[in-house]
Formats: sequence, C-alpha cells, structure tokens
Amino acid sequence: MSDRKARLSIDGSDEVIELNVRSGTIGPDVIDVTPLTSKGYFTLDPGFTSTASCESKITYIDGGRGVLLHRGYPIEQLAEKSDYLEVSYLLLNGELPNAKQKADFDATVYRHTMVNEWVKEFYNGFRYDAHPMAMLCGVVGALSSFYHDSLDIHDPEHRQITTMRLISKMPTLAAMAYKHSIGQPVMYPRNDLDYASNFLYMMWGNPCEEYEVNPVIARAMDKIFILHADHEQNASTSTVRLAGSTGANPFACIAAGVGALWGPSHGGANEAVIHMLEEIGDVSNVYSAVRRAKDPKDSFRLMGFGHRVYKNFDPRAKVMKETCDEVLNALGVSDPMLDIAKKLEEIALQDDYFIEKKLYPNVDFYSGIILRAIGIPLNMFTVIFALGRTAGWLAHWHEMLGDHSRIGRPRQLYTGSDVRDFVDLNKR
Repeated sequence: MSDRKARLSIDGSDEVIELNVRSGTIGPDVIDVTPLTSKGYFTLDPGFTSTASCESKITYIDGGRGVLLHRGYPIEQLAEKSDYLEVSYLLLNGELPNAKQKADFDATVYRHTMVNEWVKEFYNGFRYDAHPMAMLCGVVGALSSFYHDSLDIHDPEHRQITTMRLISKMPTLAAMAYKHSIGQPVMYPRNDLDYASNFLYMMWGNPCEEYEVNPVIARAMDKIFILHADHEQNASTSTVRLAGSTGANPFACIAAGVGALWGPSHGGANEAVIHMLEEIGDVSNVYSAVRRAKDPKDSFRLMGFGHRVYKNFDPRAKVMKETCDEVLNALGVSDPMLDIAKKLEEIALQDDYFIEKKLYPNVDFYSGIILRAIGIPLNMFTVIFALGRTAGWLAHWHEMLGDHSRIGRPRQLYTGSDVRDFVDLNKR
C-alpha cells in the first residue's frame, strides 16, 4: 500500500477528499476511489476503460508496449515452450508445474474427458441448425444438474474437482455441439491423445474409419488454446467474476462467460474476419478495400486489425502469424479467402496509414485464417475460443472467491425523470 495521496477538490465545496494512490507490481498506479461513496459521490466510467474492478495476480497487459504476461511469463515463451495444459496449471496455481505435477495434472484431465451419457439428451433437444455457441452455453450451465456433488464454492476440494471437470470436458462438449450440427454420431474421447489432438479427433473422427490427427494441426490448435487462455479483465472474464461474486455455482459462471464471449465485438471477432474476406471477394479487390477502410465516410472496416488494449503489435499475433505460415505451408491449401488475407496482411504491414495508426493484424486475424485453413466451420470459431478461455475464467473465479470479494454492484448516473405523481388512467 502506497502512502501517496491524490486530493480531489470540488467546485462549491470547501472539503478536499483524500484518496490513496496504490501501486501494483508493474503498470500504472491506481487511485482508490472507494471513499467517494461516503462523501456522496461516485465515478462515471462507461465501458470501465479507466476503472480497476479488482486486484489480480494472474495476467498483466501493457498495451502500449505490446506485452502480455501470464503469472509473469511472456506469452511468446509460453507459446513456444509450453502446452495448453501446462499454461492452465500456471494460471490456476501461480507457478509452472514440476515434472510430477505436470504428469498428475495431465492424467487427471485425461481421466475426466467423458461426460454423463444423459448429457447427449440435451443436444438432442436442440434443432439441427442451432448455433454451437447456443448449445455450449446451455449445456455448460446444465452440468450443475449432473455434478451437484461438488458445488460448495466454499470447499476448496469441491472447487478443485469442478475446475478439473470443466477443463477436461469442454473439448468433449464443444465437439459434441459440432457433431450435432452436422448430424454425425459423437466420438468418445481418447485418453491416449494429448488435449488438442483429442479435440481434433472428436471433431473429425467417425465410427466408420480410422482418423489420424495431423501433428502440425494439433500443435497449431494447442497454440490457439494457449493464446486465448486468458486476457486479463476482458468482458467475458469480468462477467465470470461478476456472476461468481453472487455465489453462483461454477458451471453457471462459466456459462455466463460463454454467453458474453459470443458477442461479435468479443469472441466473434475472428468470425468477422472471414465475413470481411468474403465481402472483399477476390484478391483484385484488396486495394479497393484498403482505400475504403481509409475513407472516414465509408462504413467498411477491416476486421482483425488493431485492438482496444494493444496500441502496438498484439504479442499473440506474432506467434499466431508464425503458426499460420506453418499450417498453410504444411497443408498446401488452395483457398481464395486465404489468398485475400495474405494480400491484405502484406499491404497493411507496409502502408503508412496503418503503420501510423498502429492498425496491425491482431490475433483474431490470424486465428480466423488458421481455423478456416484446417476446415473448422465458421460457427465453431467462438466455441474454440471459449474452450481455450475456460482455464483463464476458472483461474479468475478461484482468485475472486479467495479474495472474499463483495458482490459486484456497479453504480449509475441517473438521467431519467425526477419524482412525479401517478396519474389515473382515465385522466391521462
């Protein structure tokens, strides 16, 4: 706790309000405005762009310098040297596991990948053309009706059991949503496969023939999971923490996160990239699209460029670009949309307008290209995002409960009608 003070004076009042200035490990200092309420004031911050809703030890972002740290480890190092389950362990426990801890964690996940057979009945209740995110949101929330043996959020063992269940079963639930949407039988998980390979097997396998997972695609999928594992107090993570502050069960909290992630301004951004590429239509139209994007009077926007937090290059995009190149080279796919994307990237990285405004391709741009290249249907893009983000959501849920946080209750600036008397219906 810093002993520095910020002093707030208000026109028309002689009182000076003292507010503590607090410093984190790294990053900007924070003015603690908690005392304002007792003085008859509170702050207005639409979108919470200047408000810290909590303290956290999990993830740090410096958008100006393009830095993303998980528990102090740069995302570039984790993506290169780690795997998704190890990153999940790190987010949940604060430290990287030793060899035994890693083996035990992985084994626990692999032992709990199956779901109760009756869960399949939930999927059967959805129309064949239901969006996979709708199915995932509903089924994740419904898991509390199956696993109500460990829903005491005040019991550390119950929290641990539920955490492992969710991380283990999310790939299975995601793949089941896909299989339902195409009318194929679900594929049971294989515990001899790693996390990403198992997901791909459940997605693409069928009972009629053997399916071999391409290791290049499996590694790319694992990196997608890593790069989406956590991103500080984003909309969906804040939603999980807010829902958790009410004492809601963890399945309900994660379902709330899935719902928030579904928004096109959040998890649906990589879908928007593909829609943009389809709108451009052909490589010959790329230069025209770039000119339109520069025109402030034109509503056309280049999706997958720039980021609300990063005012420099998205560090995740650097890793994803390398992975994208590896996948495209390994598969040798021919797709007009991918040709458009590569040309768009080439122009944007060299164009003074984009460089000056720091509108670099972000992680959604490259992840959308990779997912399209390996055959993931568009409506599954956000499902895969949710799968990867589950570990981060759970880490924040644990941290929030450990801090004994009060129930979240934002305030508002009321601008509606003043007090007025009710008028009887016959006199209106």
